[in-house]
Amino acid sequence: MSGDFFSGGSNRPLSRNPRGFMVGPLLIAFCCGVILLYRLSVLPAWQWLFAAMAGCSVLALLLPQRWGRTAFILFAALLAGTAWASWHSSQRLHERLPAAWEKVPLEVSGYVCSLPARGSFDSLKFDFCLVENAYQHNAQAPLPAHALPSRLRLAWYGDHPDQLPGHTLTITVVLKRPHGGLNLTGFRYEDWLFRHGYRATGSVRTVVSDASIECGLHCRYRYQHRRLLDWVTAKFGEARHFPLLASLLIGYRGAMTPAHWDTLKATGTIHLVAISGLHLGLVALGIGGVARRCAVRVPESILSERARRRLMFGVVMIGCLAYALMSGFTVPTRRALLMIAVLGWALLQGWHISPWRSLLLALTVVLIADPFSPLDAGFWLSFCAVAVLILVFSGRLGMVQGVLALVLAQTAMFAGLWPGLLLMGQNQPLAGFVANLFAIPWVSMVVMPLLLCGALLVALVPASSVWVTLLLDTVLGVLWQGLQWLGGWGSPTIQLGVAAAIGLAAVVLLALWYPQRGFRLTLVLSLGLWSMSHGWLQVPVGNRLVPLPQVIVWDVGQGLSVLVRHQQQALLYDTGPAIPGVFSAVESVILPNLRALGVQRLDTLVVSHADGDHSGGLEQLVTELPPARLIGGEAAETADRLAQAGLVRNVTDCGRQTLMLGRLELNFWRSDRAKEGNGASCVLRIRDPDSATEWLLTGDITVREEAEYLSYFNDQPVQKARNAITRVLLAPHHGSKSSSSDALVQALSPDTVIYTAGYRHRYGHPHPQVTRRYQLEGSHQINTACAGAVVMAVKSAGLVIRQMQQNAPFWISGPGLARAQCLERLHNITQ
Repeated sequence: MSGDFFSGGSNRPLSRNPRGFMVGPLLIAFCCGVILLYRLSVLPAWQWLFAAMAGCSVLALLLPQRWGRTAFILFAALLAGTAWASWHSSQRLHERLPAAWEKVPLEVSGYVCSLPARGSFDSLKFDFCLVENAYQHNAQAPLPAHALPSRLRLAWYGDHPDQLPGHTLTITVVLKRPHGGLNLTGFRYEDWLFRHGYRATGSVRTVVSDASIECGLHCRYRYQHRRLLDWVTAKFGEARHFPLLASLLIGYRGAMTPAHWDTLKATGTIHLVAISGLHLGLVALGIGGVARRCAVRVPESILSERARRRLMFGVVMIGCLAYALMSGFTVPTRRALLMIAVLGWALLQGWHISPWRSLLLALTVVLIADPFSPLDAGFWLSFCAVAVLILVFSGRLGMVQGVLALVLAQTAMFAGLWPGLLLMGQNQPLAGFVANLFAIPWVSMVVMPLLLCGALLVALVPASSVWVTLLLDTVLGVLWQGLQWLGGWGSPTIQLGVAAAIGLAAVVLLALWYPQRGFRLTLVLSLGLWSMSHGWLQVPVGNRLVPLPQVIVWDVGQGLSVLVRHQQQALLYDTGPAIPGVFSAVESVILPNLRALGVQRLDTLVVSHADGDHSGGLEQLVTELPPARLIGGEAAETADRLAQAGLVRNVTDCGRQTLMLGRLELNFWRSDRAKEGNGASCVLRIRDPDSATEWLLTGDITVREEAEYLSYFNDQPVQKARNAITRVLLAPHHGSKSSSSDALVQALSPDTVIYTAGYRHRYGHPHPQVTRRYQLEGSHQINTACAGAVVMAVKSAGLVIRQMQQNAPFWISGPGLARAQCLERLHNITQ
């Protein structure tokens, strides 16, 4: 390593370096303060944080002991970071759509602030930035005291033109406040909306061009970016690989198809089409190389060494800024631009500091400029990637070059980022290692130079567009053919826990970092023995041990999915909703959460019936996590559906049978009369005799099947001790008016009833009449649209129910936000 981190590479004691005294620890404390804020469930007042920071600073000046001064200075820096992030978060949360304005047509004025892209159901999706007084004609009541949303995420459905009628528009919209699934892990839509500043989402009813709207600097930039897309489409639109071309050149990914994303995901190369550090770094190296060659030809009498460095820095930054603006100035692009600016400025000043301090300085600048960065997975991956490369290559850059450097870098990145990816609910495809070895140099040394030079040439000589397009299609075709081949390679996805991945990363990085051959050989042998013992030779895998029964109702929106597990056995009831090419609860919720819980094998999969909100993504689940037993309410239809996807599986009909899962008794039932549709739902009753707890999963049965089930239910011998039973009921058909009859509610009298409904869904579940029936029976009512996932565990004191909303971060569970008022509405309609 090049020097001591805190002394900036100097061997002098810290106390003898006044300029560098405490700089490193102060920056670390500030960064930790910013990051800490996003671990809190309550947003602290930034005014109090700044006051506490000032108080700590004063105490640091007054204390005589050095260790006391140091401690209070570091704590003040920590509070400064938290206060900085809190102030920005408070400003963002202050923008709020009134609850009374949800689902009500509103007329708003503003401008399009993203490149419109085709979405599902023939929609056109775009960001809409509002101008001052945009809502002035909408309110039937006085405007609220808080600020209204200034940035909307909109979708225009139905019969509409291919393009928006203009750049500045007046639009009639129907809006909802930010809301999304809330589970143990996996992608959170609310996090993404908060991070990007969308304080409302909605659909468009009418669009009218409005030239009277004043277009400021940001508005004009977005207009020019849209014009650039039009130019790229006109010049290169006939290219076979136009989606890749537009993505790499101007950051437009709207032309990418689901097939593109599937290939990129299978090969771990999605980062190639997200303009970030790789692309901006290539631009910086290219421009810097050309600028240096030109600068060295100028005599020193005309251009001094310092002036030469300043000129090169200015040229590189102008070029990088131009490319960043051309590619949409997205969050990853801005972050990469800041990192390059910090590194370039350090080189310009001739600072002889360790690469670790340069990385820390870049981290600090990024968090000051964009304190919402910790909410980005890309933020963590990019800084971790740079840290891994520094660890491996620091102090020996001249010793490793060419292909060997690429192999070492890719090996380090593959192993070093694995734990972080697992923590984010992702995994590492083995094909990704080979794919990046091929794709990164090809994109770096061939595609990007030709793409940028070709676009510049077409701009200067329009007649050259034909053969430039042919050339770009050829090099992009090589890239894409290689990725498609590797994506269809069928390489195994290695299943590791986080702890195992951390151990693997430590071993690989140590082997790359320490140059002694015997040490590396010992680590490689240890890694081989470890891999054999952890099942890479197809040794059967087991689930994580769960000593006491646990039932989890996932938050999948308007749909249903429930995990039941005890000891090392697991059952999944339904797979939630899916919209092909748009959303799948299996991909975004179920699989990431099962991995996080250590569920690597399903003993039983129950598909209550074939409706899309109960069996969405079934094919993907069966492919990635084949169940030992598959039971269905519409068994034949489920089997046919799997067969059409090339998955021939035996689906057992949901008859009246009893199975065991650990100590849990699983009692199955299905109507004798209903053979298809909601009425054919497989009803599952789960009993834990030891704790006298039972759960009833009823699918979408209606009032008619409820009466039939009650006749069967009341004949069961366990009903004699009803008063001693703790009963949890998943409301039939999400709380629909056509279910939860008076007879069912009174006969079951559940202690807790759970509705699995979507927020502000068009069906309006649960129905007020249904909630009142359960209220009269004294049932505790939970709606996953408000509560998120519901985790129920048997403890010594009885059944413990935990709602994810109770410990959610402040931008999800804060007062006055969507979930808090959802809970309030549920409470009001039960009164």
